[in-house]
Amino acid sequence: MKGMKTVMAKPLHPSVEQFKQFVKKHPKLIQEVRSGKKTWKQVYEDWYLFGEDDDIWEPYRDAGGKEKREEKGASKWLDKLAAMLGQLDAAEVQKHLASVQQALAAIQGILSEFQGASPQRPNKEEHPFSFRQD
Repeated sequence: MKGMKTVMAKPLHPSVEQFKQFVKKHPKLIQEVRSGKKTWKQVYEDWYLFGEDDDIWEPYRDAGGKEKREEKGASKWLDKLAAMLGQLDAAEVQKHLASVQQALAAIQGILSEFQGASPQRPNKEEHPFSFRQD
């Protein structure tokens, strides 16, 4: 019994505490788990992977704090975008843009050939080889 007291007195990991607070804000999750539609492990993994503000939690939210969450979601989205832009390597972006440009040029060439407007294609009357008569 003494071993049980030390285990119970041990503080929970901070992420577990945050998850507990999240579940308290989303009581419909408790109903999902109790009805057997989800397990606590699935809910925790989704929470850990997607975060609190993801759209997957929309069915479990109450309608009262929706506006606040939308503002918070918009600022989170901007924060994510800023972080993503901060991680971009300009040289890598330039390489990708160059390859996209080449692909678009190739597609344009193919389309112009199908449309018959390609200046590189000889006319039917002209022969591709020019021979002179002496």
